Amino acid sequence: MNRQPQLMDVTRMRDIFTSRLSQLSENIFLNSELGIIRTDRQLFGMLKQQKPPFTINDHRFGIIMSGEAEFNINLQDRHLKRGTLIYISPGTIIHIKHLSPDFRIYGMALFSNFPMPFAHGQMPSAFNGQVRDFQLPVSEEALSTAQHILDTIWQVVHATADYHRPTVTALVAAQMHHYDQLFRQHSDQLANNSSREQTTFNRFLQLVTQHCTEHHQIGYYAERMCLTERYLSTVIRQTSGTTAKDWIDRALITRIKIELRHTDKSAAQIAEEMHFANPSFFSKYFRRLTGMSPGEYKSIS
Repeated sequence: MNRQPQLMDVTRMRDIFTSRLSQLSENIFLNSELGIIRTDRQLFGMLKQQKPPFTINDHRFGIIMSGEAEFNINLQDRHLKRGTLIYISPGTIIHIKHLSPDFRIYGMALFSNFPMPFAHGQMPSAFNGQVRDFQLPVSEEALSTAQHILDTIWQVVHATADYHRPTVTALVAAQMHHYDQLFRQHSDQLANNSSREQTTFNRFLQLVTQHCTEHHQIGYYAERMCLTERYLSTVIRQTSGTTAKDWIDRALITRIKIELRHTDKSAAQIAEEMHFANPSFFSKYFRRLTGMSPGEYKSIS
């Protein structure tokens, strides 16, 4: 059985919606570069029929306009409600779990052919690959700004059959800057509300999320943070009640489970990609932390 998530790219979306595209045209725009959806739970119901989870290979931005939803994003359950801005990056795995009857989302996808408005190395920090996804509860003013920018993009792409791409690209850049500013404000607020120890812990978790597949030991993270291993270990234990090694193991096991559950890679291939000494050590590590072998976990996933 193939457990790999279906790729929900522009081609797949067009295949799903083609039979009803004429009825849905007031709420969907799709071409090879860009997708915009103004939708309720009806269209998501069509997606759910395709048997999620799904994975994406593009940048997606959303505005929850009304209602509530339960999504699993990168194996983390997320409760989304009105007033939330969403970003999910290429490589994200999504599972639609529940939508309220009044759920409505306004979203945009930048497909692989879209001419990104930023040169290499100049992408806003929220979108430069360090953050896999975020969900931001924002003010009515911030929500309205995001909606107005998306409304303007919608108007431009419908103005002519061959819309003016520089205008659309500039508007997309404005939306990305808006999201990035709100993301950084949210991050700064969390940092200001945190103690020095909490800030250290948050930075440690961020680094672990990014690098756990390559670096399994606390020494790497202590060096990156310009701290001694002993000090970092003490801060992590005092702040979270759990050791730094436990946090690294949790993140690494989560990534391994994603690979086992959603790809056809062998245990040996995963072991090599995640920098284990050999497949035997990888299997022993996985069994010690989960109580089963990689093969057993894959067979019941």
